[in-house]
Amino acid sequence: MEIEEQKGTENAVKDESVKQPGSVKPPPNIIEEEDPDKHMEREALNRRNAWEPSTFYSLGKETFFFTGQEISIRESLDSYGAVIWPGAVALCKYLEKNREQIDLMDKAVLELGAGTGLVSIVTSLLGAWVTATDLPEVLNNLNFNLSRNTRGRCRYTPQTAALNWGQDVTRHFPTTVYRYDYVLCADVVYHHDFLDNLLITMKHFCKPGTILLWANKVRFQSDLCFTETFKNAFNTTLLEEIPHEEVWIYQATAKK
Repeated sequence: MEIEEQKGTENAVKDESVKQPGSVKPPPNIIEEEDPDKHMEREALNRRNAWEPSTFYSLGKETFFFTGQEISIRESLDSYGAVIWPGAVALCKYLEKNREQIDLMDKAVLELGAGTGLVSIVTSLLGAWVTATDLPEVLNNLNFNLSRNTRGRCRYTPQTAALNWGQDVTRHFPTTVYRYDYVLCADVVYHHDFLDNLLITMKHFCKPGTILLWANKVRFQSDLCFTETFKNAFNTTLLEEIPHEEVWIYQATAKK
């Protein structure tokens, strides 16, 4: 199946139906005490105005350096999915630092809730064949960032797909067709009403032979409740804890 390269321009995503990604890997390229919603809004604003040692910030854009490459990310306050969250940065740092333990070269990787695309970009730069997924309204900015930062740099051109968590994932992404070596999730757990659907989606894609990596900042009691449910659903290992960021990174595999 031929995979068309994403254009990553300003073109809007007009078709809001579920977009099916390619399932065949192409050959390598030649080259809680307060209102949770207000808490998340404030954190998004703070992240837009904060200076971080590894980041140079300008209005609507953050610049990172991973795998020896400059990565420029366009942000927006239109949705939580258009802001870079600490779990994504932490997971990128972990993947870069632990290349020998987590060898992504030529691996098929799926990201859930890709948002601005930072994790998918870094994973692509590390040699993986990446499918970045999120809600349809997030894909325009996601495509833009992926194209801007991977064109001509990556072994495989990353692709994007609309993915709504929940029961429909079985119909749109049958495991007989779509199987992945790694499933990545960064800051997908916060105050929202789809945690049950998220767990269903994680279990759907995390089949025997798949490794799921989940990085998340702990913000609310509901995050801790989901963590316990997550541990019960999978074989889990805490890979790293970053106390000053309140970020945990877990590795999970399917239970037999």
